[in-house]
Amino acid sequence: MERSEPLPTQVTTMSDDTENSKKNRPPLKLASLMAGRTKWYMDRWKALLPVIERYESQFTKLSDADLRKESLSLRYRAKAGEPLVDLLPPAFGLVREAGRRTLNMRHFPVQLLGGIALFHGNIAEMETGEGKTLTATLPMYVHALKGKGAQLATVNDYLAARDAEIMRPLYEALGMSVGVIQTNMSRPQRRQAYACDITYGTAKEFGFDFLRDRLVLRQIRQTQLAFLESVGNNGQGSGGEKPVQREPYFGLVDEADSILIDEARTPLIISAMGSEGEDKLKATYMWASHHASQFEEDEHYDYDHEKKKVELTAAGRQLVRALPQPDEMDGVGLIDAYEFIERSIKVSRDFLRDTHYVVSDDKEIVIVDEFTGRLAEGRKWRDGIHQAIEAKENIDITVDTGQAARITVQDLFLRYDVLSGMTGTAATSAREFRKIYKTLVFRIPTNRPVQRQMLADRVFKTADEKWQAIVDEIAQHHATGRPVLIGTKTIERSELLSRLLHQKRIEHEVLNAHHIEREADIVALAGQRGKVTVATNMAGRGTDIKLGEGIDELGGLHVICTEIHDSARIDRQLAGRCGRQGDPGSVRVYLSIDDDILTTGYGPGPAKKMQKKLQGKSGSVANMSNLFRRAQRKVERRHLRDRMILLHHEKQRKKMQLELGQDPYLDTPS
Repeated sequence: MERSEPLPTQVTTMSDDTENSKKNRPPLKLASLMAGRTKWYMDRWKALLPVIERYESQFTKLSDADLRKESLSLRYRAKAGEPLVDLLPPAFGLVREAGRRTLNMRHFPVQLLGGIALFHGNIAEMETGEGKTLTATLPMYVHALKGKGAQLATVNDYLAARDAEIMRPLYEALGMSVGVIQTNMSRPQRRQAYACDITYGTAKEFGFDFLRDRLVLRQIRQTQLAFLESVGNNGQGSGGEKPVQREPYFGLVDEADSILIDEARTPLIISAMGSEGEDKLKATYMWASHHASQFEEDEHYDYDHEKKKVELTAAGRQLVRALPQPDEMDGVGLIDAYEFIERSIKVSRDFLRDTHYVVSDDKEIVIVDEFTGRLAEGRKWRDGIHQAIEAKENIDITVDTGQAARITVQDLFLRYDVLSGMTGTAATSAREFRKIYKTLVFRIPTNRPVQRQMLADRVFKTADEKWQAIVDEIAQHHATGRPVLIGTKTIERSELLSRLLHQKRIEHEVLNAHHIEREADIVALAGQRGKVTVATNMAGRGTDIKLGEGIDELGGLHVICTEIHDSARIDRQLAGRCGRQGDPGSVRVYLSIDDDILTTGYGPGPAKKMQKKLQGKSGSVANMSNLFRRAQRKVERRHLRDRMILLHHEKQRKKMQLELGQDPYLDTPS
């Protein structure tokens, strides 16, 4: 094998181990240090780019077989104990060349920077369309060299399978095996996927597999104990069952803000066998649901709007005692009856059909994820809420079961030796990422300058005025052929806007949890001439919107946000659907004085006073948009506080259980 010049034997690293690394390290800049740690690191990483390109220029001359040999050599060096940071430049050069050969995709310099940030266990904020899927191949490959496995967690099965299949040729060109975890897989299939060098899957599946393995390990230990006590068992557990996962080593989380922040409070639970008294429970849920409408706020119950808690007054408890009860409820205590009524009242006012959940064709309650707008198949609300909703919708009640194993998303990802993540919206949560996950957030520059225009907000006194103005703006752009994407907060509002557009005879597509199977197709075409797409916030994740021919001359994709969400990150995600890779685009936010965010942020009492004052005010309310942003910040602070409290309680619970000799993932605190 001939080379025009030898490959460099020493590269710039962040290690202090050798004189060469000190000599090759880029000079420290006082200005960089003053600008903060992230700027300091970025300056050092940028100095690695020429070194990576030097390696890449040599690899372009190799045959496919020789390229794989170079990869094998790196794997041998990593397993022999050489620090991965020293192997990063040649490894990145290999991945870049493999991407060019197999996918016709060559990593941009900014993607290399993103890859370095991810390799070091950080959160990389990359704008929509900047190629996060391709960027992920860099740290995944380098960490997989150790032979301990690298796992990439994303938000759903579709994206996990899609990304793995797209990137598979690149990995295989370098001798890496690729596995994908899907919901319907058997345990042997899962074991095989986890044994691969690189594994794609969802956070939910990774978590449930961890819990199942935990249960299997307990069963194996119990069997081995029984074997020692009475010889005659093979010590392998029932049927020779074994864990499917390896010890967690490197985890890369796609859409990190959604999984690590928004879903941080979500516990993954494997249920135990159903409880006794099933008929009694079902009858009590139905009884409470049937009578919940008789209870009036302030008279029969008090409602804490911040904690979303219902508490019966003396008059309410008296009404409960006066209600007739079916025979099946014999033995249900009075305190329990109060709790069932309080739960049904809460469900009737706080959990709305086609906003928080949908009823499937199979007559099942399916949660709508409030952050992604997608259906959260298999997830259930806890503490009897799910069953109370089933009673409210008059469908078969699934008995609330006991808990066999439990882990939160936070706990799951804190178990990885190296954790990193990528998303389009992380900077606003940088403090939380640093405090909980000990990760820094790096804003990766775009490959081309951003041309997105943020147009002035439009504020209206009533929702009717707002919706009419939105339809008028859609019609105006549609008449020129410019594509428009409209984001709504709920399924109900996406269908309301759809009806208004039908009245105007404007052809459009609707994307919400009822049309999940067509998501990728609808979003992929949203940038074509004349397309109007109405979507819940699921349109902000996973699939790039590419502009059709001539659309850039019309101004690119126009995005309309019909109201702001509880989190500014979701608004930014929607805005990021336009202006991809230097494309032109524009964003407009519409607000009205009766939007939910004011009630959620300030509370119903103050919000009603504001609405009455502002709606009775003569003239325009166009300059009131700051009122909405302040409300949004209040909600974000409240949610942050809730997550920090959860983290504290989880730590205390685990500490207590470990002191008692219990397994914090399997045992109920006692």
